[in-house]
Amino acid sequence: MDNYITGSTIKRLREAKGITQLQLADEIGVSSKAVSKWETAKGMPDITLIEPLAKALGVSVAELISGNTVINKNISANMLRSKFYVCPVCGNIIRTTGDAVISCCGIALLPLEAEDADDAHGISIEKVEDEHFITVSHEMTKTHFISFLAYLTSDRVQFVKFYPEGNAETRFQLRGRGYIYIYCNRHGLMKRKI
Repeated sequence: MDNYITGSTIKRLREAKGITQLQLADEIGVSSKAVSKWETAKGMPDITLIEPLAKALGVSVAELISGNTVINKNISANMLRSKFYVCPVCGNIIRTTGDAVISCCGIALLPLEAEDADDAHGISIEKVEDEHFITVSHEMTKTHFISFLAYLTSDRVQFVKFYPEGNAETRFQLRGRGYIYIYCNRHGLMKRKI
């Protein structure tokens, strides 16, 4: 049962929501005995009940199945706490401002860990009027390229997506202290403090 939904997860989420087995059963259209069987590991919910069960318990399907609920503790909305996710199948880029359960193309994604930018991914910054022209000296071929640049401060995010055979350059308004993030499709996520 650990590979599916555990009874302890259902019980924990139900109790955290402050509802009885009967109330949960009524909400999803089953008997309270069925909920009791699930919670005591004597049975499992039918696959058709997973989505209504997750909704009734106030979690996503992924959270219900994994048993890990995500609580957004990012009350101050500090953009520097952003996390980046990149799908290895389609290249989709997802940014969150706190912990999240993210999946794309049927794959659960983990947040990327940023390393300090190296010389091979050197960032050039030139002031142009009230903005800064940012260039990454990096090849931009179909097999090796910079996918995006982002500039994060505590109160804003500026983000630009790049495509192979283009140029890895853009303009950002650099205000205050923050980080420039670079994502190379081969070397991963890197950052540089500004």
